Amino acid sequence: MARKRVIEAPSLKSWEDVNDALRQIAEAQIALGDIEGDMQKQIVGAKKVAEEQSKPYKDAIARLEHELKEFVSEHRSDMGKGKSMLLTFGEVGFRLSTSVSLPKAKEKLADIIRRLKARQMTDCIITEEKVSKEALKKYGEDTVNAVGATWKQKDEFGYEVNLEKLEQIRAGL
Repeated sequence: MARKRVIEAPSLKSWEDVNDALRQIAEAQIALGDIEGDMQKQIVGAKKVAEEQSKPYKDAIARLEHELKEFVSEHRSDMGKGKSMLLTFGEVGFRLSTSVSLPKAKEKLADIIRRLKARQMTDCIITEEKVSKEALKKYGEDTVNAVGATWKQKDEFGYEVNLEKLEQIRAGL
């Protein structure tokens, strides 16, 4: 059996039809807003319930972690040469941790970068090069094409619904 192509005829045939379509979109957007608002309220409610139910457990874990740390720190010599102790329900111990902190001031960071460059430690410097499309667009089509990028222009369809008008009409009914 041969496949048939169904061509749907456009349903909008006048400006009144277009105006009615905009009204329908506005009504649908309002309905979606209401639905999403209700969903957010339910999510917030569920989060509050979960927080209330989990608080005693979180508090107990925090208290026990603190007590574990204190006990193990006081009895570190019991571990012998090792830095950890394996127990039935887990392991406690110490690990050497190293971190590097950097100042937040731009001048101090610039000074650190200068010193790293002087020591040939460029692997410690992150440089990220990106093309700014917005800045490139300002140079015009010829320049954009000359550097190897592509200049495209087209008319994009758009619409805007007047939700305030719909609300006024609804309020008047």
